[in-house]
Amino acid sequence: MDELAQRVVDGLPLPLVVLHAIPTLFMAGVIWIIQVVHYPLYQRVGAESFADYEREHCARISWVVLPMMVLELAFASLLALAPPAGRSALAWQGLALLAVVWLSTFLLQVPCHRRLERGFDAAAASRLVATNWIRTIAWSLRAAFAVALLAD
Repeated sequence: MDELAQRVVDGLPLPLVVLHAIPTLFMAGVIWIIQVVHYPLYQRVGAESFADYEREHCARISWVVLPMMVLELAFASLLALAPPAGRSALAWQGLALLAVVWLSTFLLQVPCHRRLERGFDAAAASRLVATNWIRTIAWSLRAAFAVALLAD
């Protein structure tokens, strides 16, 4: 256990496992809505207005997800450095899944969004939906880990 991390954890207003669970569960919910509702509806936006729609989507969704992703990263990192007794492996596995989410976001989904901001492209939209399953599964597993940590 890292001494500095433990001092930070000791000063938190709520137990770390609770603070960690909030953005993780939030993001798991968001990603499922995006995956099964929002992205599949891209096909119905219409070619004329799609580029404007996509740019607006990216601007608006960033305000929702970026603060929570940063909080989740901070709390997951603290949790890995100062895990509950006997839960070090689970905390590190959760952090590894979060690395998968971030890498997938910036290496796979962001390029698809950048392409779609220029106009609807069926291949880019299909690639976005297909690769977004990586984040959907990773965040779902992280949610299960967060609940397991809360159950202790």
